[in-house]
Amino acid sequence: MKLTKKRKAVAGKVNADKLYTLTEAAGLVKQVNIAKFDASVDLHISLGVDPKKADQAIRGTAALPHGTGKTKRVLVLTTPDKEEDAKKAGADFVGLDDLVAKIEGGWMEFDVVIASPNVMAKIAKIGKVLGPRNLMPNPKSGTVTPEVGKAVEEVKKGKIAFKVDKFGIVHSSVGRISFSPDQINENAQALLQTLSKMKPATAKGIYFKSISMASTMSPGINVDYKSVAGL
Repeated sequence: MKLTKKRKAVAGKVNADKLYTLTEAAGLVKQVNIAKFDASVDLHISLGVDPKKADQAIRGTAALPHGTGKTKRVLVLTTPDKEEDAKKAGADFVGLDDLVAKIEGGWMEFDVVIASPNVMAKIAKIGKVLGPRNLMPNPKSGTVTPEVGKAVEEVKKGKIAFKVDKFGIVHSSVGRISFSPDQINENAQALLQTLSKMKPATAKGIYFKSISMASTMSPGINVDYKSVAGL
């Protein structure tokens, strides 16, 4: 692939053979960004787990202290007695049968789906639509809960959901390029410390095999996991 002049210039600032501290990476990622828009800053974390084993299929949530920089549109599927709680918490769409019908018709103008446990049987039929997009409510990600109002508030404040892919890698946004290095650093620490606490007892060997930070259009910066407190 032919690199542009801008990409060549910034690529020279990143030593592919070096492991940077998380603090260094959070500052460097801003220096090597070439996008003209407010690009996402992402972490790509390769874990020493076997996702085929149920107890090693890492999945969960993390509260980023500075959010992701993106306002998420939250859809709540629940019964009438919970609708007011969801609306007060800031949910963008609240309902049940009417919204399920809209989704079946192809409507997908939302980023997170939260559901109360008592409606899961009703929304099972849209699992084939939501599942492939990682939008199906799940207790492990905190999106199936009787406290729908609280769940909405957490998402709006910066709570993210993540899960390991079939290659054992977690991909997650930890902010935007407009964030300060400290904000990127603190968000990344929150995610990594959450993952550290979730290490399966059956996972052997090195848990954090590699960590890379990059913005949407920047080269990857290899991070030394030993530089992160708690890991």
